[in-house]
Amino acid sequence: MLTKTKIYLSSPHMGGSEQKFVNQAFDTNWIAPLGPNVDGFENDIKNYLGDNNEVAVLSSGTAAIHLALQLLDVSRGDEVLCQSFTFSASANPILYQGATPVFIDSESDTWNMSPELLEIAIKDRIEKYKKPKAIIAVHLYGMPYKAKEINEIAKKYNIPIVEDSAEALGSTYFNQACGTLSDVGILSFNGNKIITTSGGGALITKNLELKNKAVFLSTQARDNAPHYQHSSVGFNYRMSNVLAGIGRGQMEVIDDRVEARRNNYNYYKDNLSNIDTISFLDEPEGFFSNRWITCMKTNSYELREEIRLALQQDDIESRPLWKPMHLQPVFKDCLSYTNGISENLFKNGLCLPSGSNLTQNDLDRVLNIIKNASNS
Repeated sequence: MLTKTKIYLSSPHMGGSEQKFVNQAFDTNWIAPLGPNVDGFENDIKNYLGDNNEVAVLSSGTAAIHLALQLLDVSRGDEVLCQSFTFSASANPILYQGATPVFIDSESDTWNMSPELLEIAIKDRIEKYKKPKAIIAVHLYGMPYKAKEINEIAKKYNIPIVEDSAEALGSTYFNQACGTLSDVGILSFNGNKIITTSGGGALITKNLELKNKAVFLSTQARDNAPHYQHSSVGFNYRMSNVLAGIGRGQMEVIDDRVEARRNNYNYYKDNLSNIDTISFLDEPEGFFSNRWITCMKTNSYELREEIRLALQQDDIESRPLWKPMHLQPVFKDCLSYTNGISENLFKNGLCLPSGSNLTQNDLDRVLNIIKNASNS
């Protein structure tokens, strides 16, 4: 009996050169969180994003957000405006700092932070409390947020932006790389991302001094002394030379990975667009998504669940869209400015298998199950 293989939502996909860089780390005994691969990986990312950016590679995207908040002097008692429709790692570092998240709902064009609600929230918080200390905006599923509008609002009120590009390496906004559109950007190289170092992330800034401060904080904030002396609280957040070697190999195939993910999206959309109960998120003009995850929206929760469970029955991983942060138990006491869009997306949306290593047979198998479930 032929056993069907499991189809994952977004599995790692090695390019072939990773082992070479990892072997170099072992051969030269550069195993610590520094070394040639760390420097090389940072340069690879810098060259990909644009030479006017500085890059610090770290242990995770979450660590990068945490350090970004540190660099922006977010501290206890501050408020940080955060996109609600996202993964919890966007918001958790606000709590690490003793600050309070205030959640902003989405708009329908990109599913990302609503500029309209953002400005309403800023005005309201200034009137009732005090000016928020920072904004965390997210390029969700690889789709750029409305950077022009959000940047203009942030500039108007002089509030810095942390640009969460964990899901958006390879995406661009009017030909500018996501991660470089704001004061501080972050990337993630988690195992499910478009490229991976197993676990890892990066902080992006245009300021070399800020990059150096991030590196200092990420290596336990050790002062320049012959002994171990610390005048600041530091963190163990630097990426290892071994994992950076994996990243160097992955950067060689980033363009291929983006192309494959976009092909997945086009395949699903082309073959399911004739079903009037299913829809997909198109790119606004000037927006280029890496299509990290292909997401579809159904016209009802019941259909969403019927499709999800049918895929699960066939050992195919899918997942509802992110549950908004303002609905999460851990953030139940936090203020939010909502319009119902993210709640509707969570209720009716589904993430489809999107790995760059999916075969045509894999895609056909997923497609057939969706079609059968939709017509039943």
